[in-house]
Amino acid sequence: MAYSLSHQELISIAGEFGTPVYVYHAEKIKEQYEKLVAAFEGCNTRFFYASKALTNINIVRYIDSIGCSIDCSSINEVRIALEAGVAKENILYTSNGIDFSEIEAAAGYGVHINIDSLPNLEKFGKKYGHGYPVGIRLRPNIMAGGNLKISTGHDKSKFGIPVQQLEAIKKIVAEHRIFIRTLHLHTGSDISDADVFVKGFEVLFDLIPSFPELEVIDLGGGFKVPYVPGEKAIDLRVLARKVKQSFDDHQLAGNKSLQIWFEPGKFLVSECGYLITKVNVIKDNSDQVFAGVNSGLNHLIRPMMYDAFHYIENISNPGGPLKRYNVTGYICETDNFATDRSLPEIREGDLLVLYNAGAYGFEMASNYNSRYRPAEVMVREGRARLIRKADSFDDLLRNQVLLP
Repeated sequence: MAYSLSHQELISIAGEFGTPVYVYHAEKIKEQYEKLVAAFEGCNTRFFYASKALTNINIVRYIDSIGCSIDCSSINEVRIALEAGVAKENILYTSNGIDFSEIEAAAGYGVHINIDSLPNLEKFGKKYGHGYPVGIRLRPNIMAGGNLKISTGHDKSKFGIPVQQLEAIKKIVAEHRIFIRTLHLHTGSDISDADVFVKGFEVLFDLIPSFPELEVIDLGGGFKVPYVPGEKAIDLRVLARKVKQSFDDHQLAGNKSLQIWFEPGKFLVSECGYLITKVNVIKDNSDQVFAGVNSGLNHLIRPMMYDAFHYIENISNPGGPLKRYNVTGYICETDNFATDRSLPEIREGDLLVLYNAGAYGFEMASNYNSRYRPAEVMVREGRARLIRKADSFDDLLRNQVLLP
């Protein structure tokens, strides 16, 4: 069954909780996770939800409850996972350009750690030696992903230690007897081609003999999800088959068995999310008609930051005659959600829903223009419940210090 919320359910939620509001459908998250598990059945595979996509503690707790581990990109994401009740052995922390004290904090919590720079690897070795298994994030010099802004494995990327620095890595590891458990690489986001992951495998297989204690190959995430109608998601069964074939084609010394880790974020939560907005005003400028809604790039920055497409429906008037609109926000910047989009006739007060809003929607929201961040609602087993209150004026002033 493909889970989705009906127009009437969304209208009811808007009526109960107000707009703008983010809505997340729990069963859709579970459906996506089960697709991963089914595709990789028979493979020694483990999945970590890349929680940077959506870190509401209720979402993290739900994802943990269905059997998925949690991937974190900051120490505070680690803390949120722990607050959600996730066991430390089910939390992975991958550092990126951080002070070593953050890695020390992660080690204090006892979670899995990936290190992405030679200086921090050196510091880690000096402090922990062989006593704390750790992973190395590598940069494979592979271009992948929807566009340059979300590609992380290319040769100009800040992420990871370049594979050309293998000898420097080996020197540090040997000097401090570091227990390298994991080789990690993440090539980008919005990847539809399974061969990208195979290329990553080819890079890592050449490095495996250098790390005799290796237990895990971590290929990151970035699985493609469909945004534009007619787009196809990454074919998980093809990916699983090619991953298995890659292992079969590379005989490891002593028939060593390695576990494969993936870190899906958007794949798990993108399609579960809806942003419901209300139309404030219709501006007909003769050559263009603007439908201005009570939201903006302060709530959903992806269209302006990545030129991302979000499917939009007018759930108040779905049968109206089709007309062309620019759907825009209320921010004092250009904040188009859609340009010259064909939609059923839009009237003031109508409810417009932006789909695929679960990943990097609320998570990247701000109080720009001193606007409030919206509420978040989770629908589980047919029941809609508030999981974050909308901001109030007090929230805007909370951490400001008024001088005498």
